[in-house]
Amino acid sequence: MFFPRFAVAAALCTASSSAFMAPNLSSRNVSPFTSSHRVSSLAMTATLSEPATEESPGATVMRPPIDYVWEDVSSQLINTFGYSQAEVDMYDAEVESNKEVLLKLYKALQMAREAVPALVDYAIKTGDKKYSYYREHTHAIASGVDPGEVMAELFMKETGSCKGAGGSMHIFDKATYFQGGWALVSEQLPYAAGAAKSILLDRKLGISDDANFNKQDVPPPADDDRIAVVFVGEGGAQNGRTAELLNSAAKDNLPLLLLVIDNGRAINTYTGDVAANGSVFQQGQHYGVPGLIVDGYDAADVAKGGKAVIDYVRSGKGPAILQVHTYRFNGHSPADPEHERGRKDEKSWARAEQDPIKKFEDKYIAKGVFTEDELKEAKKEVLNEVKAAVKFADESPMPPMELAKELEYPDKPDTDYNAKTAPAFADAINARTISPEQMDTIQAHISALREKAKAGDISIGDAINLAIHEEMLRDPTTTIHAEDLQAGSSYDIPKLTQQTYGQIRAADEIIDEGHFIGKALGEAMNGYRPIVELMNTNFGIFGMAEISSAGNTYATTGGQFDMPMTIVGAGGTAPNQALGAEHSQPFHAYVMGIPGLKICTAASPDAAYGITKSMIRDNGPCFLFAPVKMMKEAKGTLELDKCAPLNKAALLHEASSQSVASGNAVTVLTYLHGVKEAQLVIDEITAEGFDVDLIELRSLKPLDMDTIRKSLERTNKVCILDESTQSGGVGATVSARISEELFDLLDAPVKRLCMDDAPVPYASTMEVAVVKRGSDLVQGVFDLCTKQF
Repeated sequence: MFFPRFAVAAALCTASSSAFMAPNLSSRNVSPFTSSHRVSSLAMTATLSEPATEESPGATVMRPPIDYVWEDVSSQLINTFGYSQAEVDMYDAEVESNKEVLLKLYKALQMAREAVPALVDYAIKTGDKKYSYYREHTHAIASGVDPGEVMAELFMKETGSCKGAGGSMHIFDKATYFQGGWALVSEQLPYAAGAAKSILLDRKLGISDDANFNKQDVPPPADDDRIAVVFVGEGGAQNGRTAELLNSAAKDNLPLLLLVIDNGRAINTYTGDVAANGSVFQQGQHYGVPGLIVDGYDAADVAKGGKAVIDYVRSGKGPAILQVHTYRFNGHSPADPEHERGRKDEKSWARAEQDPIKKFEDKYIAKGVFTEDELKEAKKEVLNEVKAAVKFADESPMPPMELAKELEYPDKPDTDYNAKTAPAFADAINARTISPEQMDTIQAHISALREKAKAGDISIGDAINLAIHEEMLRDPTTTIHAEDLQAGSSYDIPKLTQQTYGQIRAADEIIDEGHFIGKALGEAMNGYRPIVELMNTNFGIFGMAEISSAGNTYATTGGQFDMPMTIVGAGGTAPNQALGAEHSQPFHAYVMGIPGLKICTAASPDAAYGITKSMIRDNGPCFLFAPVKMMKEAKGTLELDKCAPLNKAALLHEASSQSVASGNAVTVLTYLHGVKEAQLVIDEITAEGFDVDLIELRSLKPLDMDTIRKSLERTNKVCILDESTQSGGVGATVSARISEELFDLLDAPVKRLCMDDAPVPYASTMEVAVVKRGSDLVQGVFDLCTKQF
């Protein structure tokens, strides 16, 4: 059993990343940034895009090596990064004249078979934040993650880095700041931006991680030079997230390295067939982000050039790109069919002609730096380490079944958020980061809102804004991201946040929800409590990948990484909304299927205030939906300084005992605009001799079945006024739960009043056919109480 598993594990560990071609820069008399090179590069791309023929199927025709030597790298460092010749020579000498460094590179090559992990082992520090993708095994090991834990994770064992919950595509290790392991192509890019932002936040606030990775009131050391490193394949680098990352990194001068592993293949497809430009290292020019391309065939040159680029980022000069031209020696996965054109020939050729291990051995044995026996001994050490890792994984136990449910939420659904203590350093940090004038202004703003709350005149938007300010002052690790943030967005939710806490904690964002939800995720993994305000929750469709990963991360990492992240916004579909289909989609129903999220709604200022405060304090990802047409209209009082539960519905109106006794009472379940619609018709319902238990579903997930049960024990009938579609809607989920768990309490079928599956029209004359309202509820209650079932 041992050797077959070892073979599989070895294949998994040596599978390289997904990426593609870079231009041939072999003309050493031409700078890679001259116009003449750009012409030749375009010509090369055109040549390489021609389909291979039976007469010329060879890999060298499809994707020639770049044949770089150190002088090619040196010229880029001088021309693009501003290094002097003496500085470049220093980077050269630090590797070439140091046998210990060279041996370190060789061992890393033996472990990984490519030069990138060797660079990581050489130049990336433990405190640097590392984000990779689903070919991250050797990146993790090179970052310091124990090989046995990596192998055990591949073997789905409890001793794995993520207790077997993450697996091959999700290696995480908190101790070494190795933060994934992400499966969706390029999703890791904005996460790394958030991680880089967390470094700047640490410096600005004067806090740092303690031994348990919790924030403490101790500033980072004066020589703090941490960076974030994000790995991406060349194919993945064609994703639009790359442009967003470069823009964000340049705008905020983030300490971020984009490390592009260019092996010419996006899965199996030759990337030149699907992308026009492989020169990712040049993509940052528009943003003022410099780039370097190096030849992965020579691990020493990758280490030297890569270290220079990394030091550029460490010095505070901003982000940079490093592109490593290499080849894939194994398939995308063990099941790789390798049927794409030229794939098998290219792999065979690359193994023979582009093996960096052979290159290293030939080069340094010829130079007399190493003997064959010395390198054989080093190889033997690595092989023994791999065998030990496989043995450890093979002998480790499987995780218990119960672990899956334990990893659902960092904080249990019944958590009392009022009992959570504020950080002891809050006052000290506020004093050194908020000026007296700013503090006076925000305290006056808070006092005015609290007076409105006492008078019953505060809106939903203002209630959320009040909760956010109170929590941002209570815990300075709380941050906020939004579009149009300085202006308060559409409903004043982020009003005065940037003016009070500065751009570092309150960030105006580009119009791409996926990007800034992703940045918030990266901050949340690194000790901060980001709030994301969506101007309209439907825009969150742009961030489905990021929202999904936010829900998965705590479980996927085996409970290593909390995800204290709050998304809040106005949305839903009100009668006579007149916003059209794209602003009227039931996004609350879309995200209900994402594991790990707590999802709430609030149709009143009091609910919005208390739920917002609890969500910000929760250690997991939470999503609050507020009713878009009621944000300024609904007014009320607040139970000030009180957190609300995140797992409870609210009984807003109780049916009379007479209606219950006569069988004329109905349990009505609704949320968002349905609350207003139901309240408007209660008098009409009671005038007809009927009554309702009106329950606001403030918690869509987890669903409060206890409150529903207690009501059904009285009424035995239920009507759901649902602000989502018939197919896959909230009402469908609630109805199924009632039918499965409370069927014996029903005297009639569950009545669903939901949106039609048709898109919501703009014109009110058509909208009435799609969106349900109070008049539909009156009819629904009448039908349940008068029809025979």
